[in-house]
Amino acid sequence: MTKQITLDELESYLWQAAVDLRGQIDATAYKDYIFPLVFFKRICDVYDEEYQKYVDEGGEEYAQMMMQDSAIQIPEDAHWKVVFNKTEDIGQALVDAFRQIELANPGKKIDDRIVGGLEGIFGDKAIWTNKNKMPDAIIRNLLNSFNKLTLSLAACPADEMGTGYEYLIGKFADDAGHTAQEFYTNRTVVELMAEILQLQPHESIYDPTCGSGGMLIKSLTYLKDKGEEWRDVKVYGQEINAGTSAIARMNLYLHGIHDFSIANDDTLQRPAFVKDGRVQQFNVVLANPPYSIKNWNREAFEHDKYGRNFLGTPPQGRADYAFFQHILASMDEKNGRCAILFPHGVLFRKEEVELRRKLVEADLVECVIGIGRNLFFNSCMDACIIICRTNKGDRSNKVLFINAKEEVTRKNAESYLEPKHIIKIKSTYESFTDIENFAKVATQDEILDNNAKLSIALYVKNNSGEEDLDADESVGVWADLTPNMNKSIDKLLKMIEHEDK
Repeated sequence: MTKQITLDELESYLWQAAVDLRGQIDATAYKDYIFPLVFFKRICDVYDEEYQKYVDEGGEEYAQMMMQDSAIQIPEDAHWKVVFNKTEDIGQALVDAFRQIELANPGKKIDDRIVGGLEGIFGDKAIWTNKNKMPDAIIRNLLNSFNKLTLSLAACPADEMGTGYEYLIGKFADDAGHTAQEFYTNRTVVELMAEILQLQPHESIYDPTCGSGGMLIKSLTYLKDKGEEWRDVKVYGQEINAGTSAIARMNLYLHGIHDFSIANDDTLQRPAFVKDGRVQQFNVVLANPPYSIKNWNREAFEHDKYGRNFLGTPPQGRADYAFFQHILASMDEKNGRCAILFPHGVLFRKEEVELRRKLVEADLVECVIGIGRNLFFNSCMDACIIICRTNKGDRSNKVLFINAKEEVTRKNAESYLEPKHIIKIKSTYESFTDIENFAKVATQDEILDNNAKLSIALYVKNNSGEEDLDADESVGVWADLTPNMNKSIDKLLKMIEHEDK
C-alpha cells in the first residue's frame, strides 16, 4: 500500500528544489524551472498509477487499451523515467519530452471555447537548453530532488497536491520581491472575495488578469468546502504573461480542475472571450488588475469595438478604469457580480471624476471595503475591494462602505486576514447596515453630492467623528485644495502690497 505524503513533507520536498537553485539563477526565475518539473513529475506518476491499476485488473494489453482514454497522455519516450536516465544533454531531453506531451494533449473545443489541453503549458522551453545558465549538473540536481518522492494520487491526493503547489507559489512570491504581484494575490484576501461572491453550482467564473489562477481556485474551493457540486462550473481566465498563464493552467490541473479555458493575451487590447459582438458575460468575475499602468493603448480603447468604454475613456497615465469597465461589461445581466482589488485612488482621483460619476449613476457598485496594509508582498500600499452587481435588488441606489483597515494580523513579517476578520467583514456586508466607526450605507444622492467620490473616509468616520484619510486620500485632498490656497495667498500678498503703498 502506498504511503501518503504529509503536507509538511510535500512542502519541504517542493521548496528544497528551489533552495538547490540559490546562487545559481536569479530568484525571480525559480518558478520558470520548478513549476514545469513539478507538473511533469506529477502527471507521469499519476499516469503510472493509473496504468498499474488497469494491469492489475486485466493485464498489460488491457491496460494499454484503457490508457488511450486517460485524461492526460504520456508518450513512451516522453516519460519522466526516460529523461531522468539521461546522462548528457538533459535540458534538450526535457524539451523533447515537454513538446511530445503538449502535442499529445490538445485542448477540446466545447461551446466555442478551448477547454483544457496542454499546449504551451511547460512555458519557455529555450531556458532548458542554454547550458551557460543551466548546465546538465544543475538540471541533474533538480531531477534528483524531485525523484525522491512519488507524486501519485494515492501518495498525494489532488487537494493536497494543490495546497502544496499554492504553498510553492506563495514562497516564490515572497522570494521574488516586487515581481510577485504579477502572479500572486494574498490568498486570505481572495478567500474574503470568494466568501462575498458565493459562486454557485453550474455557474461560470472569470478572471481577466488571472495570474497563477489562485482566485479561480479559491472560488471553487468555496463550493468544495460546502460540499456542493463544483466540477460543472465553467472556468475562464486571461493572463498577459505567457509564463504566468502556464502556471495558472498547471495550478488548475493539479487542483483536479479540468473544465477551464485560460488564454494568454492582453485583455484590454484582445479580450479572448467574445460572444455576439461583445465581451462574453459571466456569473462571477473577480480580479486583481495591474495597478495604474501607463503603457496601454488608450486610443484603441477610446474606439473599443466591444463597447467597453461606456463610462468613458480613462487617462493615459492610469488604466484602472479600463479594466474596471471590462469587468463590468463581463458581468451577466441577470445575476452578475464582481469583486475587484484596486488602489484607493480609483475612489477619489480628480482626473477620473466623470468616469466615477457615470459609474455611480449606473448603480452597479454595491460595496466598497478598505482592507489593511501589507497584505501584498513587499508592498505597504492600501487597497480596497469594490463589489458590484447587475441586480442589486433592495440595495438599489445605495452603497455600503466598510472600513476594515484594522482587520488584519501581522506575524513573522507576513500580514493576513484571520477567519475572524473574514467573518466580521462578510457578516457586515450581508447585514448591509450602519455600524459605528466601521460601516455606513450611503445613498446614491449622497455620493453624487460628494462629487461622486467613493472614499471610505467620507462616509465612515473615526472615533472623533473626523475623516480618517489614508496617505493617498490626503494627497488627493491636498491636490484639490492647493489651487484655491495658492489663489488665496496671491490675493493676500496683493492686499499687503497695496496697504504698503
